[in-house]
Amino acid sequence: MTTIGFIGAGHIGSQIARQAVANGYDVVLSNSRGPQTLTDLVAELGPKARAATADDAAAAADIAVVTIPFTAVAKVPVKPLTGKPVIDTNNYYWERDGHVAELDDFSETSSEQLQRHLAGSHVVKAFNHIYASAITDEAQDAGTTGRRALGIFGDDDAAKATVAAFIDEIGFDTVDGGPLRESWRIQRDTPAYGPRLTVPELREALAAATK
Repeated sequence: MTTIGFIGAGHIGSQIARQAVANGYDVVLSNSRGPQTLTDLVAELGPKARAATADDAAAAADIAVVTIPFTAVAKVPVKPLTGKPVIDTNNYYWERDGHVAELDDFSETSSEQLQRHLAGSHVVKAFNHIYASAITDEAQDAGTTGRRALGIFGDDDAAKATVAAFIDEIGFDTVDGGPLRESWRIQRDTPAYGPRLTVPELREALAAATK
């Protein structure tokens, strides 16, 4: 069975973990405070979940989820994620993270910066434009009319296909928005950031985004 390894287990990470376990995946959770702080979440998730260090979660992962503040990206383990698809849920908020010139002027995206840090991995942007509660509340079976869609962006087609299949399993359609350099189209203050959109609606919202 595929294992999802979490670097970060906050609001978004814990919700993805709940959906993963509910759909048969094993999960390994980590955070910056240590495995002992994840006892309650692991107990809730049951025998398919365990807590570990970030290095161990990365090593165990078939698919990794990086779901930490942007300023902590440099702490993400590199070697154990080599060759693996890495879902990036992060958003850049200058009010919280401080100004980063290349993000402010759109010459680069936060996901490209994570990809540079994880040079041997395959970063896929996803889950950054959905409220945490909606990950469990709005999940629906494949083929459901009006199913919510999530955008994915990445530079590796195989990694995007793997992530899209996982997202489909846990309850959502996907729209491939292109390479990581285009992931600004789903950042804060864009039409796709936040609202519940179907596949055609999300495609329209991505196309309507402006820098």
